[in-house]
Amino acid sequence: MEPLSNDPQENLDRLIVESLEHGCIWGLQDNSDNWALVASVNNSSIDVMPFWSAQALASVVCSDDWAIYQPVAIDLEEFLDDWLPGMHNDVLMVGVNWNADLEGQEMEPLDLLEEFESELE
Repeated sequence: MEPLSNDPQENLDRLIVESLEHGCIWGLQDNSDNWALVASVNNSSIDVMPFWSAQALASVVCSDDWAIYQPVAIDLEEFLDDWLPGMHNDVLMVGVNWNADLEGQEMEPLDLLEEFESELE
């Protein structure tokens, strides 16, 4: 699998294209069914839930403190219809295809939804 880019826009485009191709998006969940959250680098009072376009990309961060997590596929239709609006209501941000150092773009869930909708048109 090709590694992620240092360009956030390229990683966003990859997330959208690959998720649409495979019909799912990947998040991280622990044994208690809790989803991975981390404080935003832009605003420490807001949490970010990271997602990846492929299981292999998500697996890269599952070490050290994050070894408690496993990649879990989320149906893309459910993600777009339920997760993103719900995350917006819960005041959470979306992490987009983060690298092994948990670095990458953070975005408002409804902005990500718009990006998917633009691609689907």
